[in-house]
Parts: sequence; C-alpha cells; structure tokens
Amino acid sequence: MPGDRPEPPVHVVAAVLRDARGRILLARRTAGRDLAGAWEFPGGKVEPGEAPVAALARELEEELGIRILGAEPLVSVPQAYPHKRIVLDVYEVPGFTGTARGLEKQALAWSPPEKLASYPMPPADRPVVAALTAPARYLVSPEPESAVAFLAKLDKALAAGARRIQLRARALPAQTLAALAMDARTRCQAAGAELLVNGEPGLAAELGIGLHLTSKQLMALSERPLPAGQLVAASCHDAEELAQAERLGLDFAVLGPVRATASHPGATPMGWERFSRLREGVSLPIYALGGLRPQDVATARRHGGQGVAGIRAFWPK
Repeated sequence: MPGDRPEPPVHVVAAVLRDARGRILLARRTAGRDLAGAWEFPGGKVEPGEAPVAALARELEEELGIRILGAEPLVSVPQAYPHKRIVLDVYEVPGFTGTARGLEKQALAWSPPEKLASYPMPPADRPVVAALTAPARYLVSPEPESAVAFLAKLDKALAAGARRIQLRARALPAQTLAALAMDARTRCQAAGAELLVNGEPGLAAELGIGLHLTSKQLMALSERPLPAGQLVAASCHDAEELAQAERLGLDFAVLGPVRATASHPGATPMGWERFSRLREGVSLPIYALGGLRPQDVATARRHGGQGVAGIRAFWPK
C-alpha cells in the first residue's frame, strides 16, 4: 500500500581526509544534534538538485575552511535510524588546500587508521572504518582435497594479495583439520593475513585464529564465542540473523546469496536491492556472497558492502 512505503532516505556525503602523516580527520558532532558527541567523517547533507561531490566541496569549505582537490567514491552506506533513513556516500579526497579548522565549533581529531575503531561513532560510520582498514575480499576455501594441494593453493592466494581467508573444511577428521589449520596459520601470519576457521570454536580458541560461524551456530548463541581481538564472523541470510550477529558483537557478516550460485542451487538470489535494504538495518561490515567475482568489489560498495566473498572465483586454479 502507498502508505506503507518508507520515507526516502536523506542523502549525506562525507570525506576521508588525510594529513601528511596518513592520519584521518574526524569531527565531533556538537550539542543539540542527533548523536551529539559522536565522532564522524566530516561532511553533510546534499541539497535538492545538488551533485554529491559539489555538496561535499561546499560542506567542507563551510565546516572546515578547506577546498578539496578531487574526490573518489569509497563506499555508500544505507543506514536506518529510529526516526529516519540515510544514505551516506563517502569519498576519498586525494588532497586539499587550506588548514582544517572547526568553523562550527566542532572538535576535530586526526586519527591513525588503526585507531579509528576506538572512537564512538554513529552506526553508518562503522562500515566506513572497515572499508578503510579491512580487506575488501574474503576468500573462502573449497573442501581440501589434500593438505599438500590445499597449502600450495593457499600460498598462491597469499602471494596474489589475499589477506582475509576462511578455512572451510567440513569433511576432515578433527585431528587432520587441526594440523591443516596450524600450517595455514603459519603461512597467513607470515603474509600478514587473517585466518578464520569455519564452524570450529574450540579449534579457533586453541590456535588463536578467527572463527566463522554457520547461521545455525549463530542463532544458537547467547554471547560472543571468542574474546575481542580474535575475529568472529557469521553467514547470514536475513534480517534476523544480521541482528543476532550485531547483538553478539561480531566483527563482520557475510550476506547472500546475492546472485544465483552453483553451490546453493535451491537458494533464491536476493539481488543488490534487497542486500542494500538488509544492510541498512545493522551497522556491521558485511561482505556480499553468491555468484560474485573479485572485481565486484565496487558494486558491493555502492550497495553498502564491505566487499565480496567467494569460493570458486576467488580460490587459485
């Protein structure tokens, strides 16, 4: 019914501004505004008929007294709040002229990228931090045929730049899986990559690696299964599972299938529009999964995704 249609989202733009040391600028929301006291990437609302980059340039000149020298899209985050919906378009700014000052009496802070997550932020800004600091591709392994073949392929993936990898081996005996995970951990640590194991919380805790939960495991939990500092992620398919992942304080989720996939022939693809609508209900970083390729990162980010996850198109041949 027409009356049931949600209000159109408020269009907001924000910038990633870096200084000569690589630190990123945050601005604190002033008293009297929504989410007062929270830190955010500087920017503001797009006026009717205004181009997003023009709005960004205007807002930064008004708020900070700087002029930007270009803007490249980073991520677009749809986010639902209790009283409104927004779409936050975030741009990387390669340079600017002038000195950033809080012309609206807002506090400013230059943060190293690795410290961004320590600032209290509005929900829409959390996926932006992930887009800046975490891998855009999440490689999921196929069922290992043998340890030797698996590790050889893992070495190729790491050499090609994979930095977040899920060991998914459901058919291996526990002892064999533990040995394989130890070898994979050694290789990932040497490459500066993150390793998560699928569905094995005990093994993840023992080896000090990340854990990827199945949706069934996710829904059965009442608390986060590993301490902060050890990654915990989950496979999600709907709003209820995403809400549970956020409630448990997980680090990220994988949502799909976005497109038809041979590994789940009976699953109905949700498409990018539904992916985006589900994304706006939580502040978790979310990878899109299902029939996607590594080069689909930009499309995923236009719909609020952290990036893309996959097996067949991602694992070395």
